[in-house]
Amino acid sequence: MKEFILPDIGEGIVECELLEWLVKEGDVIVEDQPVAEVMTDKATVQIPAMYNGVVRKLHYKEGDIAKVHAPLFAMDIEGETNDEVNVAESNSDVVSKENNVDKNNVKEDPAPAQDASSSRALSAASNSEKLEAFILPDIGEGIVECEIVKWCIEEGDLVEEDQVVVEVMTDKAVVEIPAKYQGKVIKLHYQQGDIAQVHTPLFDQLILADGATASDTSDATASSEAKSSQNGSSQQVSSRAEGSQDDATNDHESPESNRAKALASPAVRRIAREYKINIAKVTGSGKKGRVLKQDIETYVTGSSNDEQTPHQAHSASTTNTGSNEGRQANSDSNVSSEVSKVIAMRGIKAAMAKQMMASVSTIPHFTVSDELIMDNLIALRAQLKPEFEQQGVKLSFMPFFIKSLSLALKSFPEINSRLTKDDSELHYLTSHNIGMAVDSKIGLLVPNIKNVQNLSLFGVAQECDRIINAAREGKLSNTDLSNGTISISNIGALGGMTATPVINKPEVAIVALGKTQKLPRFNDAGEVFAQSIMMVNWSGDHRVIDGATMVRFNNLWMSYLQSPQKMLVHLK
Repeated sequence: MKEFILPDIGEGIVECELLEWLVKEGDVIVEDQPVAEVMTDKATVQIPAMYNGVVRKLHYKEGDIAKVHAPLFAMDIEGETNDEVNVAESNSDVVSKENNVDKNNVKEDPAPAQDASSSRALSAASNSEKLEAFILPDIGEGIVECEIVKWCIEEGDLVEEDQVVVEVMTDKAVVEIPAKYQGKVIKLHYQQGDIAQVHTPLFDQLILADGATASDTSDATASSEAKSSQNGSSQQVSSRAEGSQDDATNDHESPESNRAKALASPAVRRIAREYKINIAKVTGSGKKGRVLKQDIETYVTGSSNDEQTPHQAHSASTTNTGSNEGRQANSDSNVSSEVSKVIAMRGIKAAMAKQMMASVSTIPHFTVSDELIMDNLIALRAQLKPEFEQQGVKLSFMPFFIKSLSLALKSFPEINSRLTKDDSELHYLTSHNIGMAVDSKIGLLVPNIKNVQNLSLFGVAQECDRIINAAREGKLSNTDLSNGTISISNIGALGGMTATPVINKPEVAIVALGKTQKLPRFNDAGEVFAQSIMMVNWSGDHRVIDGATMVRFNNLWMSYLQSPQKMLVHLK
């Protein structure tokens, strides 16, 4: 009997609530089958089985708090118990034969030539490699699944340790997954575009030990495939028989039992519950029959037609033939089917849609706008730019905006705060983690520079360079994308002048910067002269910030930018 250890669920998660068992004691389970749904303080996660076997003991009840790295349930792993019994029986037989058998009557049955050659090949390679599934590791905080963007390997390839094997996309970034061992890729479990679950096999690999060669691996693989082909026909017949029995049995199983056997993510299960349908009745189009969101939608839209008997369907068709209603329905159907392209809302796009909806529906926004005179800042940047370039750092205006914003936050700490989920407390934050919206190749990202209050202008410029380059390649880390406290959106880089930005929840403020324009203005003597003007537009959370506070904060921030020498007093 082996203990199933609750794996790491995400960064910093040490315990979770057991929402629902999807198996019961005595159940036979298969690898990748969901066994439990658990809830952390950030997400609901589905835990898959790692082996085939039988569930012996569940260590928690629904509603209990389970500890990460502690036993979740006990199980007999398929093959292990039987192997031990077979070894014991084999040893007993050997003793019996040694005592009773007549050595003169012993006859040896020669093994078939093919089995012998396979045995030799496997034996020769057994000390140099082993077949192992590469498990998709934790990608970051709260991430339970990701999309396969690009395979960097193919079946049959030899890979080295730390070689990038695949690029995956979460709802936050594109992440490169490296190989853990050198070896040969035997099987890829997903195709590009598929959704892969964390803690499930990503691909199978023959792991090469020191001194092993590619030919050893090829021989072992060929022998394994030959052995599999010998047993294929008998297993196929057995599978058909078992399949027929399963079909008969499934007709009488309870909804709970069926639900436990369905492969689906928590999000898909939630959609099924909303539609009040038994997810086990839905045919899954994903890997290993996994039920996807589109499968639920297809099932729901087609269920009314599927539930009609042939006679009812024929009667309905006959009744509608030639009627105005029928012609109208056909017309509507033709119009609705005229779709040029369908793109699934997932990854970055889905995350942005969810985040923006949560922001505008829960935060009372208000806006403050003003004109920022840029002439002095333009002159200072021109002076400093060559010095920064000599040290390999590009100096844009953004480091000035970020550093001056941090200085202003010291006088207005309520702008660098966040509300608790129930709005009962306002937490003032010590770190100024200032985010900047970046239009990357995978969508809008808002990475942030950590602890700006402790950085020099040069340090901020270095971080800006690093983060912008990583964002444009879609290779930001989850650390870069998490725990922001206030954000800047530079619409001026794309030619925009004014905007009403949406707050990046749970932050309480965001500013949009327009493009700089040469505009006519009047001096004190009434004379017209040209000034470089940028429009700045603040959005604030009216639960936390009032209009007067936002205006005073903006005035202080702009004073640092309009007279940059004032920042020298506060710079470290």
